[in-house]
Amino acid sequence: MAPSFKKGTTHMKIRPAFLLKAIGCALLLASSAAFAAESSTPQAVVTPLMTKELKDLPGKEALMITVDYPPGSVDPVHRHDAHSFIYVLEGSIVMQVKGGKEVTLKPGDTFYEGPDDIHTVGRNASRTEPAKFVVVFIKKKGAPVLTPVN
Repeated sequence: MAPSFKKGTTHMKIRPAFLLKAIGCALLLASSAAFAAESSTPQAVVTPLMTKELKDLPGKEALMITVDYPPGSVDPVHRHDAHSFIYVLEGSIVMQVKGGKEVTLKPGDTFYEGPDDIHTVGRNASRTEPAKFVVVFIKKKGAPVLTPVN
């Protein structure tokens, strides 16, 4: 039921049921907008290049990937449970592990993450230009390459 105006007044009487529906709609719209903003963040594109068993390191393998960050791309907090060696090919990226300093890397720069590190910041430094880097992981054979951290 819609709100009603009392004749000869400038205020309206709002019924509780209408007020609850209006609040519910406002909350739904706000949460939808937040979800749309979150889901519209461009995601990184990961391309596996090579996996190689490391026979002299029993139970270990090397994995090489490229990561393409579209403009504005941001990674969730995660860990790799691996030795991770990063080399920037194009653009600029921002990296940080828990307890370390945030660093901005440009083409030719390198970064290292250890198996116990939590990767707290990983993003494209630009909102207008893409970035690309190579990562080489030394990890347990068959283990996932990325584990989300809450």
